[in-house]
Amino acid sequence: MTDHSGRTILVTGASRGIGYATAKQLAAHGAHVIAIARTQGGLEDLDDDVKSAGGQCTLVPMDLKDGDAIDRLGKALHERFGKLDGLLLNAAQLGSITPLPHIKPADFDSILSVNLTANYRLIRALDPLLRASEAGRVVAVTSSVAQSHKAYWGTYAISKAGLEALANIYAEETEITNVRVNIYDPGGTRTAMRAKAVPGEDASVLPNPVDHWENLSKLLSAEFDQTGTLTKFKA
Repeated sequence: MTDHSGRTILVTGASRGIGYATAKQLAAHGAHVIAIARTQGGLEDLDDDVKSAGGQCTLVPMDLKDGDAIDRLGKALHERFGKLDGLLLNAAQLGSITPLPHIKPADFDSILSVNLTANYRLIRALDPLLRASEAGRVVAVTSSVAQSHKAYWGTYAISKAGLEALANIYAEETEITNVRVNIYDPGGTRTAMRAKAVPGEDASVLPNPVDHWENLSKLLSAEFDQTGTLTKFKA
């Protein structure tokens, strides 16, 4: 298994699901994890898990809709660490599964703000730190609906399609640097978001969040040198 010792890696949406599981594993494998989420309680649970295993974690309770807070975060990380070795763009909101004309403008704006705009703001604020790393790695977590354009998944699908475009553009722009940018599609996973999106589904047949660790560990590792790729989870 990949050793992440000495690497500083930021994970958004770290209070539950894939973000929580990945942050916990990263810390267990030597990384200093910067964990971002809105939910203070979930972050504190993560901190307890990480510290009990002898790992290191910095908690950042933050609403990703606050672009100014993201800019302040970039400055604080520069002052403390001077670089950033990994960035897992995992945080997302589902929104309503409903026909496009039924989506409320405020809800549309809110989902785009978290799932797309916040990731642009993070890249904008953290780009100098990623470039300062000997092996800066960015992984954007997507969904199959970004490409299938599935009916009723409007806002979520649109936001994830935008995220894929954002990641691929950034990958091309950083191709001659030490930064590598890739996309990961976990597919259906046993999370609270999935339960909300597909009520009544037999969750026992779905992979657990920790099952994505092997793929995400690889994509966030210094050894992974490809950029602009899409990796899909296979059971």
